[in-house]
Amino acid sequence: MKLSWKSLIYIAIILAGIALFFQFLFASEGPAEISLDEAITMSQGNEIKELVIDEDMLLITAVDGTELRAIIGYLNYIDLQELGLNLKGVDYKVELSGFEWGGLLISFLPLIFIGGLLFFLFRRAQGANRQAMSFGRSRARLFPANTPTVTFDDVAGIEEAKQEVHEVVDFLKSREKFQSLGARIPKGMLLIGPPGTGKTLLARAIAGEAGVPFFSISGSEFVEMFVGVGASRVRDLFDQAKRNTPCIIFIDEIDAVGRHRGAGLGGGHDEREQTLNQILVEMDGFDTNTSVIILAATNRPDILDPALLRPGRFDRRIILDLPDINGRKAILNIHTNGKPLDESVDLEVLAKQTAGFSGADLANLVNEAAILAARRDKKTIEMLELEESIDRVIAGPERKSRKISPKEKEITAYHEAGHALVGKMLPNIEPLRKVTIIPRGMMGGYTRFLEEDHRMYTRSRCNDVIATLLGGHAAEKLIFNETTDGASSDIKRATVLARKMVTDFGMSDKLGPRTFGDKQEMVFLGREISEQKDYGDKVADTIDEEINRIIQSAHRVAKKILTENKPKLKHIAEELINKETLEGDELEALFSESAAADVPEATATPVPTPVTASTEATAKPALKKARVSPRLLPKQAPAST
Repeated sequence: MKLSWKSLIYIAIILAGIALFFQFLFASEGPAEISLDEAITMSQGNEIKELVIDEDMLLITAVDGTELRAIIGYLNYIDLQELGLNLKGVDYKVELSGFEWGGLLISFLPLIFIGGLLFFLFRRAQGANRQAMSFGRSRARLFPANTPTVTFDDVAGIEEAKQEVHEVVDFLKSREKFQSLGARIPKGMLLIGPPGTGKTLLARAIAGEAGVPFFSISGSEFVEMFVGVGASRVRDLFDQAKRNTPCIIFIDEIDAVGRHRGAGLGGGHDEREQTLNQILVEMDGFDTNTSVIILAATNRPDILDPALLRPGRFDRRIILDLPDINGRKAILNIHTNGKPLDESVDLEVLAKQTAGFSGADLANLVNEAAILAARRDKKTIEMLELEESIDRVIAGPERKSRKISPKEKEITAYHEAGHALVGKMLPNIEPLRKVTIIPRGMMGGYTRFLEEDHRMYTRSRCNDVIATLLGGHAAEKLIFNETTDGASSDIKRATVLARKMVTDFGMSDKLGPRTFGDKQEMVFLGREISEQKDYGDKVADTIDEEINRIIQSAHRVAKKILTENKPKLKHIAEELINKETLEGDELEALFSESAAADVPEATATPVPTPVTASTEATAKPALKKARVSPRLLPKQAPAST
C-alpha cells in the first residue's frame, strides 16, 4: 500500500505527540544535586568512587553507589584542582558532549504539533473549496473501450431491438459507409419497455460491441436542491463526451429529469426544468459529424416532454416488449449456460409455462432453481426445481408450516377443483398445468394454466376467463351451499375484466362499440388519479346492467359445468385433499379416468360433509367455529388466466 506525503505528515505529527506525552509522563528524576564545596569535601574525604567532568556539570558516583551532580560553570579540570578537588584513587574522565538534538526536538514538539494542526485545517478548507467548485461536475461513470463485459450474445428475446441498435455499432466502427450514402446516424435512441425487459443490458451490450468509451449516468444524478447544478453537470458531461469521441452517453431512467415541463399539481420544478433545457440544447446543438450517440431508457414514455422526443434529439424509439415463447427459450438458454442441468430439463416446456415473464424474471427463476437444488444437496438442477421456481417467482415460497383445519382444507380443495374443472371444459382456456392447495405467499391455493402469448382477446375468450375465475365460488356454493371470502380476489378480477369488456373493449351488444370514461393521468404524480365521466346516469345504469349480465352469464356457465360433472369435481377434490398438489401427467390422467368421473350422480358417494337443506343446521356451528380467525380462508388468486 502506497502512502501519500499527506499521510506521512499526519503519522509524524501523531508520533511526535506520543513521544512528547511519554517524555513528560515518564520522565525520571536524575541524580541529586549538591554544591561544588560539598563535592570538594567528599573528594578530600575519599568518598568519591568515580567522577565525570561533562561541560558545566560534575557527575559523581559515591563509594556507596549514590549518584550526585554538581554545577561547575566554566571551571575546568585545573581550576577544580586548585580549589582543592582531590582526585587521588578516583576513576575520573573528562567528556565533551555534542549538541543535544533530543532536547531540542522535545522543545520544538509543541510548535511542530501546532503547525501540523494548522496545516491540516488549511488543507481541509482548501478541499472544501475544491469540492464546492466541483459541485457542478458530471458524475457519469466512464467505462473504457478496452474492457467489454456484455455483448449482443448475452442479450436474447429482443431480436428486433438488437437489429435496430446494431446500426449504432456499425456506425461507430465504420462511419464512412453511412456518410458515403448521405446517411447520418440517429442522434438519440430511446429504449422503451416494461421493467426487467433488458433496456440497461442492451445499452451495455452496445458499449461492449462498439468498443468505444461508454458514459453511464442516472437521470436522478442531474437533479440537486440548488438551481443550476443539474444544468452544469449536463454541460460537463457533454464536454467530456466531445473529448472522448466517438463515444456513447447512456442516461438511465431519463423520466426522472425529462418530465413534461410545467406539469403537476404544484406547478413547475425550476431545477429539473433547467436541467432538461440544458439537455435539449446540448442534444440539438451537436454537429452532425460528431460521433457522440445518446441512449436513454425509460418505462414511462407518456410523461416525457414532447421537445425531448422530437426528431433531431431522440430520432428513434426502440420498444422492448415482454419476450414471446421463442424469446423466453433463448433467455433461458443464456441463463442456464454453464449450470449443471439434468437430462429431464426441457426449456421449451418452461418457456410455455412462463408467459408474461420478463428477462429479469427468467434470470431470477433459474437462480431460484439453482438455490433449491443446492439446498436439497443435488448435483444437477432438475425440472422439479425449475417448475417450483416458477411458483416461487409468481406467488412466493410454500407455507407448509401453516396450520389449516380439515374443514378449510376441504373447502380450498373444492374451490381449486372448481377452477380446474371449469377451465378444462371451456374451449378458450389454455391446458391445465398444476393445481395445489398448499398455501404459497398470500394465497391459500391456486390453479395454474399453461398460458400462451395472446396479443388480442376475443369476447368468447373473455367470457371463458370470467367463468373460470368464478369456478371456485360456484363449486363452494354447489357442494357446501355456502360461500367464503376466499373467492374475493377471483370476483374482483372477474369484475375488472367485465367492466373493461363494456367500457374499453366495446363488447356490449346493448351499448355498442364505444368507450366510456376519459381517464386523466397527472404526469407530475406519474399515475392515474381521476377518471372523467363522459356519459349520463342512464348510460351508467346500463353499464352496470351489462357488467352484471356478463358476470351472471359466466357464473351460470361455471355452475352448469360443475353440476353436470359433479362426480368428477368430487374426485378431483378428494385427490387434492390426499396429495395436496396435482400437476402434469398425473393431472391429465385424473381427468381421463372416465370410470370414476362418469358415475351417475344419484349413485355417487357423497363427500364427507356436504351441506344440503336437511343438514344446514349441523353445518352452521362448524362455520361459526371457523370464524375464530379474522378470515375463513386466505385471499386466493387461483386461476392464472
